[in-house]
Amino acid sequence: MGSLATQRRKRVRMLLIGVLVAAVAAGTAVIVVVKPDLGFSADAATTTTVAAPPPVQLAPQVAPVPADAPMPSPAGVAAALGPALADPALGAFTGVVSDAATGTVLWSQGPDTPMIPASTAKVLTAAAALLALPPQHRVATRVVRGEAPGQIVLVGGGDPTLTAQPAGQPGFYPGAPRLDDLIDQVRSAGVPVQSVVVDNGVYAGPPLAQGWFPDDVGAGYIAPIEPVMLDGGRLRPLEDESPRSATPSLDAGRLLAAALGVDPATVTTGTAPSGAAPLASVESAPLRNRLDQMMSHSDNVLAEAVAREIAMKVGTEASFAGADAAITQTLGAAGFHLGGLTLHDASGLSVDDRIPARLLDEVLTVAAGSDQPKLRPLLDYLPVAGATGTLSDRYASGDRNGAGWVRAKTGTLSNASALVGYVTTVDNRVLTFSLMSNDRPPEVSRPALDALASTLRSCGCR
Repeated sequence: MGSLATQRRKRVRMLLIGVLVAAVAAGTAVIVVVKPDLGFSADAATTTTVAAPPPVQLAPQVAPVPADAPMPSPAGVAAALGPALADPALGAFTGVVSDAATGTVLWSQGPDTPMIPASTAKVLTAAAALLALPPQHRVATRVVRGEAPGQIVLVGGGDPTLTAQPAGQPGFYPGAPRLDDLIDQVRSAGVPVQSVVVDNGVYAGPPLAQGWFPDDVGAGYIAPIEPVMLDGGRLRPLEDESPRSATPSLDAGRLLAAALGVDPATVTTGTAPSGAAPLASVESAPLRNRLDQMMSHSDNVLAEAVAREIAMKVGTEASFAGADAAITQTLGAAGFHLGGLTLHDASGLSVDDRIPARLLDEVLTVAAGSDQPKLRPLLDYLPVAGATGTLSDRYASGDRNGAGWVRAKTGTLSNASALVGYVTTVDNRVLTFSLMSNDRPPEVSRPALDALASTLRSCGCR
């Protein structure tokens, strides 16, 4: 897969499309106008009625796709995609295109071949989270009394979004809890603090996954996965690809200690006493918000934290292995066909992950259907082409045919690119797609993948 330097990940900005309906009805009214008393006499005040203005008629510019929009034929889709598929920039390529309304596969190439998915693996993580957890699920970060006099313990619950930014200033994650709130609650408890311990015990296993590279921490793609950290471990809190801390939980503990007058150098890791008296607690934003952030910005740390929430819910270990088992268990129970799936993380950063294009497309078609309504929000989490998230700078210039119409999750590693999402054709038929390229650098393969999705937008294909 190349040297560590060439293995450094390159982020992708993606595209997204949604179809809504707006309808406005306006009624008529009678307006009563009262002439003021100008002081001449009590009889000067009179009441007059005037006709109401005509109702405002709005013409919606965004409308639902018609139920009778024509479905492309398999032969038509194959013919339309043919020229774009001939591009050698696609490298080792597989893909699937399906009709969202019926789930009918309209075209495929190597659909069952396991491929490096890169960040499109987050489609599976998001789907498993929506199936296993309520959308309002939150994660708590707590402070409790320690064993020694004057000792407090910062107990991580699995929320990497906590921020140390001052009140009134944003952290990286909108709606995230604040370290200052924990500090204020500890002070209000009136407990003299002499030492601080950080408890990471809710997580198990190594902090880095198989197929990750240590250089990715400094490069800003990941942090060691610990159950409490500040702004996803970012050393520069408001920068997406800021270098990450090698000791994120200790960093949080040290800032807590410093604010309470304790030498940060004395902070250690340990375990909170069983039944320890609570002193402070804050909660993450709801799961639905965090999934949106995870998918829109392809946040690797957030994906790994959400995967451990799934593990804790279904009863597997909150580790890489346990989280991957929880994802596959949840998807399997929902009826998805998992042949060819190999996961070593939940974010897709591992070069050893493998997912067939068929499975990713199947998740999208099920989300668009009626059998698993819990999955429907997944469609809204996908970036919009040329507009939002990791698709904001794709379709933004040059070929803008797919701009605003394609919504998809991007995936990018040094020798792998993928695009998984849906698009509305010119005939108003919604198609799902899973397009996966391996053995080519992203600067080569991404334009070729974008061209395929753009071709689907143009496809009457009958």
